[in-house]
Amino acid sequence: MNTEKMYKEVGISHEVYAFGEKILAGLRERFEEIDRRAEYNQTKVLDAMQKNRVNATCFAATTGYGYDDVGRTTLEKVYASCFHTEAALVRPQITCGTHALTVALSANLLPGDELLSPVGRPYDTLEEVIGIRPSPCSLMEYGVTYRQVDLLPDGSFDYDGIAAAINEKTKVVTIQRSKGYQTRPSFSVKQIGELIAFVKKIKPSLICMVDNCYGEFVEEIEPSDVGADMTVGSLIKNPGGGLAPVGGYICGTEECVSRCAFRLSAPGLGQEVGANLGIMPALYQGFFFAPTVVAGALKGAVFAANIYERLGYHVVPTGSESRHDIIQAVELGSREAMVAFCAGIQAAAPVDSYVTPEPWAMPGYDAEVIMAAGAFVQGSSIELSADGPIREPYAVYFQGGLTWYHAKMGILMSLQKMVDAGLVSIDKLQA
Repeated sequence: MNTEKMYKEVGISHEVYAFGEKILAGLRERFEEIDRRAEYNQTKVLDAMQKNRVNATCFAATTGYGYDDVGRTTLEKVYASCFHTEAALVRPQITCGTHALTVALSANLLPGDELLSPVGRPYDTLEEVIGIRPSPCSLMEYGVTYRQVDLLPDGSFDYDGIAAAINEKTKVVTIQRSKGYQTRPSFSVKQIGELIAFVKKIKPSLICMVDNCYGEFVEEIEPSDVGADMTVGSLIKNPGGGLAPVGGYICGTEECVSRCAFRLSAPGLGQEVGANLGIMPALYQGFFFAPTVVAGALKGAVFAANIYERLGYHVVPTGSESRHDIIQAVELGSREAMVAFCAGIQAAAPVDSYVTPEPWAMPGYDAEVIMAAGAFVQGSSIELSADGPIREPYAVYFQGGLTWYHAKMGILMSLQKMVDAGLVSIDKLQA
């Protein structure tokens, strides 16, 4: 079997393939560690499904109001069991991660309350949700104020600044686990737990919400295990396992989740309505597959970090650092390099591989954004993708890969396009 011949067939040169194999040879122990964690998390998911007696009736479709939807109710119990929370809201009516976060914030913040971000600037799309950038129906438009404490230069929490920022109006603390479009480190669950314990010691009534996007099943514990009142994410990222066609989740306390359900549907209706429209098998099976799929994405992220770090690029996290999400940031230094990298990811896709990604003014962002993704589910970030805003330091954010082998091919193809564009020399690969 000549694997290199197949890579050559899709356009990857001997030099790029050989460089990748040289990097891969030193990653065996890292990959074994990732597999061990995936086995632990797979068992955790299976245990949650068995305890809640998942059966064939859970896969039945419902329409209209969706009253007495056993599959929907059971799935929410499975999520609550797996995340060790009192309750969960898992719905296809939640369109994306930003929507899930908006529901969680708007349900638990009232006029006159204040939202605090102790981890600096939030993800770009949340700026309009909060009102940092004015938008109709933002939290600020409804009388919610916002306060932010930036991270220290080394990326750690400014505990003194956080303590000074908490006041009588502070109601909700929002903690973004992943780096988003920043080159700061992502936070470990342990770090998040320490931050939650700190703010609750100052004001026990605070509601702590963690944006868990890209972080599920990367570690053996989740933010809900270390004190988060709400852990929020998207089903078209990690927990959907690449099969969920839409949806989001909010796991947390009974009180917080109940308010979220009223906000998502209507006061008085809450979790009693919401038809599943026949997608329950995908939501269940995707959650079952999620730990293994996340493991493949993590291997791809580690491989990408080591490839580009060896070539002299600044990567976050580094090739040897521990992982707390599936995102790998690579600072490429120019618009041209970002375009070439993303062209490689697109060329490796099973869908729309013939398309050339171009930067565009994407809604919700303050700069042009380039996105490469040939996904079975539109916008699915657990599938192989890469994106980033066209601004300094010209960092591209690589994530996903439903299988490790697809992630590997995408990374090699990104390097091949960099070589073809004259941005990386063959001599550097052979050094």
